[in-house]
This record gives sequence, structure tokens and C-alpha cells, in this order.
Amino acid sequence: MEVQPPDILQNTVVVFSKNYLPLTRINLKRAIALLVREQAESLDLGNGKYWEIRSPSIVIQISPQIRLKGGNPERHWKVPPVNRRDLLRRDNHTCQYCSSNKRLTIDHVIPRSKGGQHKWENVVTACERCNQVKGDRLLHEVGMVLQAKPKAPAHPAVAFGDQFWKTQETVDIN
Repeated sequence: MEVQPPDILQNTVVVFSKNYLPLTRINLKRAIALLVREQAESLDLGNGKYWEIRSPSIVIQISPQIRLKGGNPERHWKVPPVNRRDLLRRDNHTCQYCSSNKRLTIDHVIPRSKGGQHKWENVVTACERCNQVKGDRLLHEVGMVLQAKPKAPAHPAVAFGDQFWKTQETVDIN
């Protein structure tokens, strides 16, 4: 029985911005393309781990992290429009008034009939019962309290960066 070496190209690499902010995770093939075209450079974060890729004309050492050399500073991220799936994800699939996770609906904190807009900062997940109790009234009129202040989702790079650094804290560094 012949033992096959692991397929090195199945590995992933974390991409950092020019300013060392973690942006995303890409496959090793894409990382090789960025390195060969000199659009990125390998980073040594002190763990001494790297992959060596050989071709007839070049040998590349790739660390699990690379840094982009350039970037478009004018590229802006726009907050996505409110949609049910992302709203449920943001609110952790729970009613923001009673913490129920049954029969969830969308509620406008300031009702649209009173000038409330359909924006992330005014929309929450509510169970049918709480939504009916509240109706088209303001929170103080019915004595209800939100569990968390509604806000727009974070930029994907910020969310990825938070997740990346949390996982780095749990990794043993020897």
C-alpha cells in the first residue's frame, strides 16, 4: 500500500491588506499567482511554518499569511440593504423583546406609520406575539425594551479580522 503525500494545494492562506489588516482567506493556488506577479509578499509571523512550491524555473516559499503590496484606497464597501436572512443572522434568530426563537417576524422599532425607516438601525427580529403587542406604537408606549441596540452589519473585512484574531488567541504558540 503506497502512502500518498497530502495535497499541498488544498491549504489556505490568510491575506492581509497593505496596512496589515486581515482581509480574507484564499486557496494556495491564488496565493501563488499573487506572489509570482509580485502583487503580494509572504509574511513571517514568527511561527516558522511555510510551504515550498517548486517549478522548473522558480522556487517559492509561501507562509500561511501573505500581505498585498497594493490596493485601491477608493474602493468603498456599501452597507447591504436590509433582508430577512441577514437580519435573522444579526439578531441570532431570537426575538429582540422576549428572546423567543419561534415564529419570527420583522418589526420596525419606530413604526413606518410614525416616520420610521426600513434601515438596519430601525429593524429587529420579533416573534409574532411581541410584534402584535407592539403594533404601530413606540416602545415606551407599550413598556417594551430591546435586548440590543440594532445596528448595520460590520464590513466583511472587519468581521473576518475579528474572527481571525480570536482564533489566533486560541492557538498555542510554541
